[in-house]
Amino acid sequence: MFQKLRPIVPVLLVFLAACGGERKEEAAQPTEAPAAPIAPISSREGAPPPVAPAGEEAKIDFSLPAGWQAEAASGMRLAQASIPGAAGPGQLAVFFFGPGGGGGVDANIDRWIGQMTPDPGTQPTRGTFETASGFRVTWVEVIGTLLPSQMGTGPDTAQPNSRLLGAVVEGPGGPWFFKATGPKATLEAEREHFLEMLRGAKTKA
Repeated sequence: MFQKLRPIVPVLLVFLAACGGERKEEAAQPTEAPAAPIAPISSREGAPPPVAPAGEEAKIDFSLPAGWQAEAASGMRLAQASIPGAAGPGQLAVFFFGPGGGGGVDANIDRWIGQMTPDPGTQPTRGTFETASGFRVTWVEVIGTLLPSQMGTGPDTAQPNSRLLGAVVEGPGGPWFFKATGPKATLEAEREHFLEMLRGAKTKA
């Protein structure tokens, strides 16, 4: 009787070894990482929205105001420019994260407001308009101290006497995000030019 059972033992060992190997293989498989948050409402920069898919083209055209100097854009920036002014230069950054990407209007407006400490007696100014090309623009202006950036896309130290102009441009293929920061006096002189640039935005042919 024992002789008849002996051949079963190696088979059982092979079976158990195979099961153990499957368990090890399953344990070695990485778990799926949680999705990154999209434009969270937080102070300062917060986590950036996901980048646009490779080859995704931003279907918007706009012209920089006279005197603004275009710069090489990098990272998540669609465009970048230096804004001249007697009080020191400001900077424009335009972001595009793919159609429907980058979060909602209110989330981005609140996030930009959180990047500033408003001067006493001031409140963020917000407005909305539609362009001749059918884009809907929601903009915000904040005067005060620009806070240090946690994402490497802003100042390393607090910048008093600053101004922030931000805008979310909605339209087919969008949205797009325009943000200008710099000395208060510089952006005060360029505020209307910033808004004119947005009014002139049009769909890329």
